[in-house]
Amino acid sequence: MNAIDLLEDDHQRVKSLLTELSESTERGIKKRTELLAKLEREITLHTQLEEQILYPAFKSEGGKEEDVMYYEAKEEHRTVDSLVLPDLQHTDPGTPEFSGRVKVVKELLEHHIEEEEKEMFPQARKLLGKARLDELGAQMEAMKAEYKKAFRGEGSQRAN
Repeated sequence: MNAIDLLEDDHQRVKSLLTELSESTERGIKKRTELLAKLEREITLHTQLEEQILYPAFKSEGGKEEDVMYYEAKEEHRTVDSLVLPDLQHTDPGTPEFSGRVKVVKELLEHHIEEEEKEMFPQARKLLGKARLDELGAQMEAMKAEYKKAFRGEGSQRAN
């Protein structure tokens, strides 16, 4: 699978989790907690795939316009990873505050996804070409497999 198709599949999973989380109720504490953990895993891996594999290739092939897109996308990742998600994780899932924070996370991520899919990804397709995107996709699939293996290992250690 090429890199962009793989990332767009990830986007669909994240959007689905965000919708499910935003439609959950304050009474669904367990469900909200589980959905938030899934969302965090998806976003963590997805961010690594983009920042370690696609973004550097995109930046190296582009010019000033691509540099701006690159740094904006990285800043949006930093905002979600360092500020918004940690705040959400430290908010009681049984409160209206949690609902409000989920709405903000959803809006930020949907904006970021839309920019990538409408601006960065089409530009990356032109700059990198099919063969390079296939190569990057293979790297991403390998990274995903390692991440899932490490996560499963971490989960079984917790169970002991």
